[in-house]
Amino acid sequence: MIIDFDPVAFTIFGWGIHWYGLMYLLAFIGAWLLGRYRAKTPGSNWSVEQVDDLIFYAGVGVVIGGRIGYTLFYNLPVFLNDPLIILRVWEGGMSFHGGLLGVLAALFLFKRRFQKRYFDVVDFFAPLVPFGIFTGRMGNFINGELWGKPTDLSWGMIFPAAGDQLLRHPNPLYEAFLEGVLLFAILWWFSSRPRPMMAVSGLFAICYGVFRFGIEFVRVPDAHIGYLAGGWFTMGMLLTLPLIVAGVVLLSFSYRKFSKT
Repeated sequence: MIIDFDPVAFTIFGWGIHWYGLMYLLAFIGAWLLGRYRAKTPGSNWSVEQVDDLIFYAGVGVVIGGRIGYTLFYNLPVFLNDPLIILRVWEGGMSFHGGLLGVLAALFLFKRRFQKRYFDVVDFFAPLVPFGIFTGRMGNFINGELWGKPTDLSWGMIFPAAGDQLLRHPNPLYEAFLEGVLLFAILWWFSSRPRPMMAVSGLFAICYGVFRFGIEFVRVPDAHIGYLAGGWFTMGMLLTLPLIVAGVVLLSFSYRKFSKT
């Protein structure tokens, strides 16, 4: 299979509507519907109106944080020479880790407005995130980007944007399944019954971190960054390790501190 799709889904009055942008829209809609469904379950202390505002706050956070994160984590030299690059979102470039930090900041503002405990908000939101990761990675796949290393496996695919005709790991599909489908199933099941505060957040951080770290072994790093730390680590690995550690700390603290409350 040759991954050479048209990144433009359709045009309106001469403006191209890109698949990647539609995937972001689908992510927000999916998270909104899932959140409203969870808010209506017995015992929930959430209203659908609060979910509406939550998705708005998170949407702003992920877009701003994702763009800033990509610019600072993956494109810092260019940013230092041309700071306005951070505003040119149409040129592409979003970072999950930056988006995560942006969402966490936005959820802090949300909890202050609605007088909720911070980790109650994060625990509620965490199971909604994998759907957005899934749609985002499908957008990467349609764009033919984030390709993996060469492989002789039967499901290897050709990514012309890589500049060759080698069969490669379809890395975006790996991430869509592990960080999207599987992570959603784990978190949705885990959060379907009462858990100690911080437990859902901790499990999200651990699972996403482990999945992303493992996938980095078959993912080709950004050409302008390459491998770090003597050729053993990618930027994605270095950014993911603190997430795994934070997840372990949150999960262990959760069950020690809140399991009986």
